[in-house]
Order: sequence, then C-alpha cells, then structure tokens
Amino acid sequence: MTNTQTNSDIQAKIQEEVAEARSVCDISGSNSAACAAAWDAVEELQAAASHQSQEKPKNSLQQYCDANPEADECRLYED
Repeated sequence: MTNTQTNSDIQAKIQEEVAEARSVCDISGSNSAACAAAWDAVEELQAAASHQSQEKPKNSLQQYCDANPEADECRLYED
C-alpha cells in the first residue's frame, strides 16, 4: 500500500469520525464527555495523517532490508 492510498484511507476515516462526533454532540450536548471524546478521536486521526505525510519515503537499501533483514548489508552493530 502506498502513502497516497493510506493517506486517502485516513482522510476518509477522519470524515467518518467528524460526522460521528457531530452526531454524538447533537445527541449528548456540546459540553458532554462523549462529545469531547468523539472530537479527541478526530484529533488523533488528524495527527496520524500529519505524521504520515511527514515521513520520508524509504530508499532502496531500506526497502531491501525490510524484505531481507538477515542480509549482511542489513546488520546493525552497537558500540
């Protein structure tokens, strides 16, 4: 899955959560704990989308090591 697909999936989920938050707030009131929790869920998804868009794409060595972690080129040494 590419970042574009994942990002559009997150954006769709954000829209669903916004609609849900509005519904919950209409039913339980804008000062209710349920309303606050619903908007917190929206904020968490927005933060995840923001974080994902800031991630740099992996270079070819990183992709290779993800697929072949046991390869000599992918060994990690600690001091």
